[in-house]
Amino acid sequence: VVEEIPGPVCPENGVLVQTAYSLISSGTERAALSGRSGDIGDEIRRAGGLAKKVMRRLSEGGVQATIRSIQDKISSSSLGISMGYSASGVVVECGLEVNDISVGDKVACAGEWAHHQEVLAVPRNLVVQIPEEVNSSHAAFSTLGAIAMQGVRQTRPQLGETVVVIGLGLVGQITVQLLRAAGCRVIGCDADEARISLARELGLHDGVLSGSNRLADMVRVLTGGIGADAVILCASTESSEPAQEAMKITRQRGRVVVVGLVGMNLEREPFYKKEIEFTISCSYGPGRYDPLYEVGGVDYPAGYVRWTENRNMEEFIRLLNERLVDVAPLIQGEYPLLEAQAAYGALAGDRKPIAVLLSYPQAESFEAGSRMI
Repeated sequence: VVEEIPGPVCPENGVLVQTAYSLISSGTERAALSGRSGDIGDEIRRAGGLAKKVMRRLSEGGVQATIRSIQDKISSSSLGISMGYSASGVVVECGLEVNDISVGDKVACAGEWAHHQEVLAVPRNLVVQIPEEVNSSHAAFSTLGAIAMQGVRQTRPQLGETVVVIGLGLVGQITVQLLRAAGCRVIGCDADEARISLARELGLHDGVLSGSNRLADMVRVLTGGIGADAVILCASTESSEPAQEAMKITRQRGRVVVVGLVGMNLEREPFYKKEIEFTISCSYGPGRYDPLYEVGGVDYPAGYVRWTENRNMEEFIRLLNERLVDVAPLIQGEYPLLEAQAAYGALAGDRKPIAVLLSYPQAESFEAGSRMI
């Protein structure tokens, strides 16, 4: 549903952005729409916030008034979930505490402030500037690029290593390109032959269909029997099979990093015999879910935390600018905002697109106007 809602107010330590493009994350948003969340932390926080509201209403108005209030909410369309967390646009207003971004700058935005809407109010640490040479539609991938980059950083890739990427959806396709840029030989695995072919065009050394039992043989041949130095799980499935497969093909003291949402009913034996390092990558990077960083604007010193979520986003934009990463082949649909229903409908089709963009009408001038809160 596309609705007209009150415009946001510019935060003192943030900016107001007129959106140009927002990216529909095919995996995360499809999971959210089907009731399967990719982030248990968000679910806990959301439930906790609702519980506090209900308890406060109970203490102020009593049981009957609280029940009526909940019924009104359920019957109201305002109970809908705001979707989206990766967008790009132009700054139209800066908060009093922002002195390194100006009105008119092109920026990319991330997090729960970067919904699919015409105007975004985004804290400073969730905004990065875009060079003029970078297309705004490509910069809208910055959040997903940062997610892929954080996963790659967790593997600590080295020149010449062999890394397997299981799941060649949106994040998997970007992960393949980042690993190639880091000098790794990359093997891919997915249930869709078309996605394997696309990944080959973007730098994949070779790929196999999942469930074909060829992955282990390919890794063994390409590594001279040593095994993969690292495996990155970008798949989205409740099955634990991808994680179990990762353990089988990883070399002794190799690394397995989980980026996607996969089952993790793991056997002890591979851990014990190979001493495999198993890591779950946290979203865009350090700073994620820290309110002091994301909302309060308190940055982490680069000498102690080199790659925060903001610096990961900046680095992804740099790679786009230097054409070391190409997201243009991943765009398999673009819809105006008012056709958002068709865009989400495409995600439910038999041939699910890797990436779908929403585009927004660009006014020649933006009037902030007065706002009633």
